[in-house]
Amino acid sequence: MSEKKTINVALIGNPNTGKTSLFNQLTGLNQKVGNYPGITVDKKEGTSKLPGNVKALVTDLPGTYSINPTSADESIVLKTLLNSRHDKTPDVIVVVADVENLKRNLLLFSQVKDLEIPTVLVINMADQMKRKGITLNLDELKNEVDNEVVLISVRKDDGIEHVKEAIVKSYEKKKASPLCNINHKIDSTYFERLQEVNPNYSIYELWLMITQDSFPKAITEEEKQQLIDFKNNSKNLKKYQHKETIYRYQRINEILKKTYVVDRSQATDTRARLDKIFTHKIFGYVLFFGLLLLIFQSIFEWATVPMDFIDATFADLSSFIKKQMPEGVLNNLITEGIIPGIGGVVIFIPQIAILFLFIAILEETGYMSRVVFLMDKIMRKFGMSGKSVIPLISGTACAIPAVMATRNISGWKERLITILVTPFTTCSARLPVYAILIALIIPDTEVLGFLSLQGLTLLSLYILGFLTAVIAAIILHKTLKVKSTSFFVAEMPDYKVPSIKNVFFEVVEKTKAFVFDAGKIILALSIVLWFLASNGPQSFKDAEQSVIENVNNRQLSQEKLDQKIASAKLENSYIGIMGKTIEPVIKPLGYDWKIGIALISSFAAREVFVGTLATIYSVESDDEDTTTIKERMASEVNPDTGEKRFNFPVGMSLLVFYAFAMQCMATLAIVKRETKSWKWPLIQLFGMGTLAYLASFLVYQILS
Repeated sequence: MSEKKTINVALIGNPNTGKTSLFNQLTGLNQKVGNYPGITVDKKEGTSKLPGNVKALVTDLPGTYSINPTSADESIVLKTLLNSRHDKTPDVIVVVADVENLKRNLLLFSQVKDLEIPTVLVINMADQMKRKGITLNLDELKNEVDNEVVLISVRKDDGIEHVKEAIVKSYEKKKASPLCNINHKIDSTYFERLQEVNPNYSIYELWLMITQDSFPKAITEEEKQQLIDFKNNSKNLKKYQHKETIYRYQRINEILKKTYVVDRSQATDTRARLDKIFTHKIFGYVLFFGLLLLIFQSIFEWATVPMDFIDATFADLSSFIKKQMPEGVLNNLITEGIIPGIGGVVIFIPQIAILFLFIAILEETGYMSRVVFLMDKIMRKFGMSGKSVIPLISGTACAIPAVMATRNISGWKERLITILVTPFTTCSARLPVYAILIALIIPDTEVLGFLSLQGLTLLSLYILGFLTAVIAAIILHKTLKVKSTSFFVAEMPDYKVPSIKNVFFEVVEKTKAFVFDAGKIILALSIVLWFLASNGPQSFKDAEQSVIENVNNRQLSQEKLDQKIASAKLENSYIGIMGKTIEPVIKPLGYDWKIGIALISSFAAREVFVGTLATIYSVESDDEDTTTIKERMASEVNPDTGEKRFNFPVGMSLLVFYAFAMQCMATLAIVKRETKSWKWPLIQLFGMGTLAYLASFLVYQILS
């Protein structure tokens, strides 16, 4: 091994080859998620220990069928490979293929290898070979492609160490030999002239630059212009591209003829039988709805005990610290600001984790691809592509990656409509709001002896969001004057038993991302809210004296008097003044100024709503007894009616408001970046806001 002890490794592969599963096996929990520089697509990176005390920085690139991109996220692969002068350029490429679709996978491998970057071909799903009637001569394949080839089964954790060894071996070679010398098979004179334009790059690198209009960062403007001029003077470019594809498949067929045999008589038809059930035009939808019902029942049934425990623990902790620390600003900051703020995030970890658990299992089993196929015909009627289902489903986790996932949609109109309606899908940020409100206003009773009424209510809100997205798509399809055509291609992966390790990694990573991303916002806002609620103008300073001097309060017990003082201070604080200012606008919806404060702060992120109320009620209450967030919200009283503030009409009004409102600055920012205009996010903001206000107004007025 040379002196370099940290090498850059990139994983590339077709969708559904097990690339991300291999990434999880190589990196374990040493992962982080970021964005590619200047590109709004998630990038997963992790570290792995290789033989010889070598450390690898492993990057999981987006799935692609070739390095000739057809969508925005696929273009990342090409840009990564062409930036050969960049610090993060891969030292080794690991191309992940699956043994059943080797011919198609080898097209990508042949392109990567022609870039002369050290490459490892990893063939996954070895455990499926016998069942599929596949025989592979591994030694002969290595000779034919002149490359490191490793046969593995990620699901059975078989062959991972061999992959690590192959990465080190490939790195030590420094350079790979091309698999297809296209210059000799197409037009050698043409490619010689292309090489003369810029001898600093290989022929295939230059060929990709002019055919894909993608140039490395290191190239000068003069060099770039020379290549553009060469391209403009090329008469047979399309013809040569067609010849390249034909030649690559000819070469692949030659290789597979010597190394790869499939005996179809040994293959089983289990997949076909299951597909008939899961993609059936009637039973397919029934099964999908049944799964959704199971998921939302579980979110309430399984999460109740740990949530109650977390809620009580944070209340006890706040009370304990309040008694142990000296009275003062620091005591109040910790017990009324920081602890309730953190508790407002942590309490929802069980429900978020359960949601991500089910999504991960559905993806791992291959069922999610069947849902995409099942919904394709329906989506097209509403002006969206079949691929629009992927953002709409992933939107149940978070709207931000869901909006970014629309980059797979080739038609601009279909993609724009999907971007605009995706925020209607109920995301995990809405789940804390729904969970606390449903727990307050919907009794914990069973329907038909086994269905939870709370779970059914939650499922109804998810359905409401999806139906609204569909209706909005129909309206946009009829009104948007944008011409566009797109084609739907979805691969049906094999059914498989979910990998416990993969599901675990997925749940941990996504839950961690939610907690830390939301937690930073909520904690910061909790501190700001505590400050605004604990300070104010002169009326705030005079509030205590005014309450004490009021003759109507002289008969009150000390406990009741303290609560009156705390309420008067909050009402005259800076945040109280803000809430009072907007109260006339939101009063027709059933909300008071305290809920108004939560609405304002939750524009940063929807889930802040609960944390804000937790902070406000903590500041307002001087009661040192243990009270949870839910108990404080349940005990809040409307002074005008004497009834509970969070009664059924108010609770339903809030549920409907958050089902429709665009209460997320981060999503607006992503929509602006994806559409390259402020026009569309502003349409979302005011359109969804108006719909939320009118719908919650009608709900409150009717139920009242």
